[in-house]
Amino acid sequence: MTLIADSGSTKTDWCLARGGEVVARMATQGINPFYQSDEDITRILEDELMSQWPDGVEDAHDVFFYGAGVRPEMTARMRRLVSEATGAVDVEVQGDLLGAARALFGKEEGIACILGTGANSGLYDGTRIVQNTPPLGFILGDEGSGAVMGKRFVADLCKGLMPEGLMEEFKDATHQDVADIINAVYRQPLPNRYLAQTTRFIHQHLHVEQVSNLVVDNFHDFFRRNLVQYRRRDLPVKVIGSIAFHFQEQLAKAAEMEGFTLGGVEQAPMEGLVAFHGHSSN
Repeated sequence: MTLIADSGSTKTDWCLARGGEVVARMATQGINPFYQSDEDITRILEDELMSQWPDGVEDAHDVFFYGAGVRPEMTARMRRLVSEATGAVDVEVQGDLLGAARALFGKEEGIACILGTGANSGLYDGTRIVQNTPPLGFILGDEGSGAVMGKRFVADLCKGLMPEGLMEEFKDATHQDVADIINAVYRQPLPNRYLAQTTRFIHQHLHVEQVSNLVVDNFHDFFRRNLVQYRRRDLPVKVIGSIAFHFQEQLAKAAEMEGFTLGGVEQAPMEGLVAFHGHSSN
């Protein structure tokens, strides 16, 4: 039995699989070893994960944990905590970018990307990430992400650079004005999540030319400031994440204009990871 985890900062998706076939799916709050103590992680694993373990299903022998915020110096610690909580013999801990690459490409090479609240990309050789342009977060980077898309949109909205009437529509939909936006971005925690939430409004207004152009320009910057450095336009680009999934048309347009081939878009990596580890175990 294999247990696979896809962990973000707010939620972790777990899947029990046998031979590439899904046995059960579970969910817990997010696990991020950069921010959470051993006690916090253990509590999540024992109280949330193991309490959902399906009756009559044996313990997992292998665990593959892919997480945002996982750095090389944290893998030994995470392996120990996961092994102690689950009883697994073999535990592999990797960052979410390698998880995305395995889910998207299997054992083929390509450029693997994540476009959600944040953004990331890497040159994948079929085994490992061999080059990575640092995303730098939504203040210095994260081009293509929901946070940056939202940041640019609300900035244009507040400065009167969007069509007349759109600010009033935004106020009606969100019950927020310029003062509320400034307060959420500068005075409240997790402004990146707040900004990314505005992409729902953006998606509903893609028929507005300025809004559509802003989305495409955000993806242009993603290719220009992150993928060009790999110097591998011959390789397909595949992307995982909610922003890529819901703005596929605009992403494909930007990719074509920048000379890249968009090979596929997935909303989440779990299906691809189940297939990857199912094949690997055969």
